[in-house]
Amino acid sequence: MGKYFGTDGFRGKAGVVLTAEHAFKTGRYIGWYYGKKHLDDKARIVIGKDTRRSSYMYESALAAGITSSGADAYLLHVTTTPCVSYITRTEDFDCGVMISASHNAFYDNGIKLMNGKGEKMDDELQDAIEDYIDGKTEELPFAAEDKIGCTVDFYTGRNRYIGYLTNLATRPFEDHKVALDCSNGSSWMIGPAVFNALGAKTYVIHNKPDGLNINRNCGSTHIESLQEYVKENKLDVGFAFDGDADRCLAVDENGNEVNGDKIMYICAKYLKSKGQLPSNTVVTTIMSNFGLYKALDAAGINYEKTAVGDRYVYENMKAYNHLIGGEQSGHIIFRKHARTGDGLITAIMLMEVMIDTQLPLSVLAEPCKMYPQVLKNVVVDDKDGTLAEQKVMDAVNHCTEQLGDTGRVLLRKSGTEPVLRVMSEATSIDECEKYVDYIIESMKESGHLIEVKK
Repeated sequence: MGKYFGTDGFRGKAGVVLTAEHAFKTGRYIGWYYGKKHLDDKARIVIGKDTRRSSYMYESALAAGITSSGADAYLLHVTTTPCVSYITRTEDFDCGVMISASHNAFYDNGIKLMNGKGEKMDDELQDAIEDYIDGKTEELPFAAEDKIGCTVDFYTGRNRYIGYLTNLATRPFEDHKVALDCSNGSSWMIGPAVFNALGAKTYVIHNKPDGLNINRNCGSTHIESLQEYVKENKLDVGFAFDGDADRCLAVDENGNEVNGDKIMYICAKYLKSKGQLPSNTVVTTIMSNFGLYKALDAAGINYEKTAVGDRYVYENMKAYNHLIGGEQSGHIIFRKHARTGDGLITAIMLMEVMIDTQLPLSVLAEPCKMYPQVLKNVVVDDKDGTLAEQKVMDAVNHCTEQLGDTGRVLLRKSGTEPVLRVMSEATSIDECEKYVDYIIESMKESGHLIEVKK
């Protein structure tokens, strides 16, 4: 990770960590960079945004930077991250930009960059942008006269994306009562449009964005209101998206949460039964629940484990030609259809399984039982030194041996803090606590522990 760009773009508090000047300079650089590859025409860069108040500010700043460097900026306006990815790769754009802080509160925002294939931008180019922002490279030339770029209203791109989604479904959703929690975010128009077009009896909540209420007590990070809504209205299923709709969690007909791990299990098992899982593998991160692995083992499906982050999931899928992967948070990639997590595609794929099998979501999810989990964040004096400490390694090995095939422990570094995350999954919360505390005690004995965060 760089100074500004992490695994999911440049993100931080709007106007403080991420400013309009940062956006303008990012636009300046990508406009100039891609413009060098166009001798007879202009580079084309497409921009989407979520519903945060600050997103409009960054959209203007990015467009100004892009056009002042001689490239054309195409504005999708409020749309989803996967929509930007899809339009970038299918409409021959050089680059895609999404303005969003995903599941974060309204006062944060972010800039996500995508290459011409609709994939997350490579680190080399993002590092070059950081150097330009920090004044470590020469100032870039401004375009003049007819070389100045144009800003183009490209709202029609959203309609093409909606058409793409509706064509993915092989069966109508008629007679199914479906709730959508749009998180007052990017999906507030697109989600209902897709499900209405597919014939569902669509019930929509949290679809009145005001610039300040995105993700506020709603969406995939606050699924409680959707659970109550599904139960009260006796609906068949509910789907909760995050602010930019690249995540999706589900709620079954009884109001129970069906998280990303369970969704991957359901879809992978279904695809395998249809002969549509050629690598017979699901790509997960190391934070997927132990229960998912037990369920996949029982279903005869293999799995890979990557570092935390959908970027790493996608890189593994692409390298080894796997078709499904994702995170417990609901960031799920169906690589046949998308280059990034797409909450609406996830919802459509889950509906396909329900309709084809004629089984309720509760029955489909039942074999994948989540193990209790305890996670504690521990401040240490040296993350790498603590991980290399013999006492700590011995403690981890001891816990692993004790748990056998009934659970696991995991110790990993935070990417942004002097913190180690100690996690255990076992058959009970008490057992999880016991193993986590045992590892933390080894850190204390070795002298590395500073405090256990609350």
